Amino acid sequence: MKFPSRRTVVAALAGPLVIAACSPADSAEGAAAAQTPVGMETAVFAGGCFWSVEHHFEQVPGVVEAVSGFTGGRVSNPSYLQVVRGGTGHVEAVRVTYDPARVSYRQLVDGFWRSIDPTDPAGQFCDRGASYVTAVFVTPEQREAAEASRRAAMAALGNPATFTPVRAAARFWPAERNHQDYARRNPGAYQAYVRGCRRVQALRRVWGGA
Repeated sequence: MKFPSRRTVVAALAGPLVIAACSPADSAEGAAAAQTPVGMETAVFAGGCFWSVEHHFEQVPGVVEAVSGFTGGRVSNPSYLQVVRGGTGHVEAVRVTYDPARVSYRQLVDGFWRSIDPTDPAGQFCDRGASYVTAVFVTPEQREAAEASRRAAMAALGNPATFTPVRAAARFWPAERNHQDYARRNPGAYQAYVRGCRRVQALRRVWGGA
């Protein structure tokens, strides 16, 4: 079955299931990029739907903020609609601000692998297309830890032929406000999306007891 190259939400309400766009249309006004607080560090991860990546990292002790957005492309200040329509080169990503005294960068990367299917080169779960491919975006200082974590995760899965790449960091552009903290602000719709995409079952198939 061919999926559209954008996220869908299954509205799991009483009555017939309704397939709706992942979010209402919004202006291209992105959230302002915040300065990293003193003593904090940042990391950027692309794992398909940024709602899910953001939600994952917000549960990690030591993470102080997770912002949904776009990176890796060639268009300045892209809107969500521009990215999902294709041609910008951007992928959905999340910028994580964390306290290195409470959680290490390596721990963040190690946990990230297990929140995605890193063997899928064409998207994640029911989100298919170039804007949903996965990557760990690194600074020069982060590369060694990210590469070591990647090797360990690949070994745990039997060294598959395809695996999420480690890429050089690029400018990060925050997404529109209606995409920020989506799972927290819209728990019913988000859980319906998770069920509709069968994320839990897919992750269990990939990782099992690894």
